[in-house]
Amino acid sequence: MRGLLLAKPVLSRVKSRTMSLHLASLTLSHFRSHKRAALDLDARPVALFGPNGAGKTNLLEAVSLFSPGRGMRRASAQDIARRPEALGWKVTGDLVTPGTAHEVAFTSEEGQPRQVRIDEKIAPQTALARLARVLWLVPSMDRLWIEGAEGRRRFLDRMALSFFPAHGEASLDYEKAMRDRNRLLKDQVRDAAWYRALEAQMARAGSEIHANRRKTLVRIDAAQDGAETAFPAAALTLVQTEGDMPEDEAALREALTESRARDLAAGRTLVGPHRADLHGVFAAKGVAASDSSTGEQKALLISLILANARALADDIGAAPILLLDEVSAHLDAGRRASLYEEIVALGAQAWMTGTGPELFEDLGDRAQRFDVTETGGVSEVTRQ
Repeated sequence: MRGLLLAKPVLSRVKSRTMSLHLASLTLSHFRSHKRAALDLDARPVALFGPNGAGKTNLLEAVSLFSPGRGMRRASAQDIARRPEALGWKVTGDLVTPGTAHEVAFTSEEGQPRQVRIDEKIAPQTALARLARVLWLVPSMDRLWIEGAEGRRRFLDRMALSFFPAHGEASLDYEKAMRDRNRLLKDQVRDAAWYRALEAQMARAGSEIHANRRKTLVRIDAAQDGAETAFPAAALTLVQTEGDMPEDEAALREALTESRARDLAAGRTLVGPHRADLHGVFAAKGVAASDSSTGEQKALLISLILANARALADDIGAAPILLLDEVSAHLDAGRRASLYEEIVALGAQAWMTGTGPELFEDLGDRAQRFDVTETGGVSEVTRQ
């Protein structure tokens, strides 16, 4: 049964697991506000508390780098460097995965792009998807349901990437081909020969993106269905901002060919997975997420993150690392306690931030705590 079930906060479907996915250490050098920080860790949830601006979110951003992409802030390598020195930065961590462990390092010399090393060997970012799963929920996502479709697509694609590591490569291939096609459209190139190869690449990658998104929604729906949780289930639907999304590669290639005249007039591509949107409904009430209260919207997001984590744990035998920035915002004490119970039941190393230690009292000794302070523009981290 779906809906709001407050009586049993712990997930009945969660199975005990002997293996875990977690960081055993994290070291930062000249990263954002942290000139130097070193954390020794175990697999328990991580509670980071301290005043606003102390550097708590910067620690979460460092952990987000262990997932493919640009991190939870989507920042460039130059933006991450500590100011005013701008000497470059480094993040290293001992990543424990089911059955093995790896030393992962991220470095960026002054003005240079980020470089990834796994066990001291240079590796592409896509290799991270085969090692770790990292999910996050940050305050900027609180407006997910009421702002533009781009943010919802990004949210859906992060979930898809967690299930299908090749989803990131398909997205990059699609975006590159679409940029080239849009350039032809803006230049009013009408020779069909210039379009065929690009449209074939877009159709191949775009159909994979669409299929991954649909399979992801099925996985999330199944992970929410029947779960006894204090957070309401969200019914999700993939829609197009205009028209219908072709269901396979051949149909998408044909649709791109047929749309050339219209696209030439618009100067951009008007058909494909980049025109998708994610529609959410508070399932128990039948109310669109965009029309729900602020607290309900937050609870729906938490429900989806937990469902994503639950489904991944079933896949890989260990819960993903969770990053929950200011997670207590818009949650009452009862729901906050229920969230902690679910995190512990999952066995997830959840990194959570808050302004004071009292926000994490319900965790007791089930969490490790760090006090984050800032003096003269330099963040310091102290284990409690």
